Amino acid sequence: MALKTDRSTLQTDISFFMNEVAERGGVASLGTAGSGASMDNGAAVVTYSADPSGKVPMGLLVNDMVNIDLTRQHLNQHKDEVQKGGKVTLLFKGSVVTNSLEGTPSGGDLAYLGHSGNLATPTAAAGISGGSANAVGRFLGGVDQNGYAKVYVDLPNN
Repeated sequence: MALKTDRSTLQTDISFFMNEVAERGGVASLGTAGSGASMDNGAAVVTYSADPSGKVPMGLLVNDMVNIDLTRQHLNQHKDEVQKGGKVTLLFKGSVVTNSLEGTPSGGDLAYLGHSGNLATPTAAAGISGGSANAVGRFLGGVDQNGYAKVYVDLPNN
């Protein structure tokens, strides 16, 4: 699990689709943009980018994206699962506890879009081209004994 239930949700968005299997708790970046409100526009897609260079962070993924045979089993709504290709919930503003981390954060450090949707520390982001342009929030503490850190997400930003 990459996202614990300890969270404060201030603003979310349900305008985007995701066409890959992904674990909640990472930062999704813009794949392709839709037009207008894009509420049911399948062209509005987010992704976990392997290379975050030049990517636009859109929000923190709140759902688990799965690819299961829906004729044999149901989505686990208690785990907030969404079938691959479905609509996702993105956290724009709020705090979460996640282990989708790149580097070792300290309280007060800025959080950046890292590789494959991870939240990168300033040191880890320094190796990413354009990394400082991809700030997504701020770490509210260091890593605990289980590898989780609390982060405040504040998107979109300039």
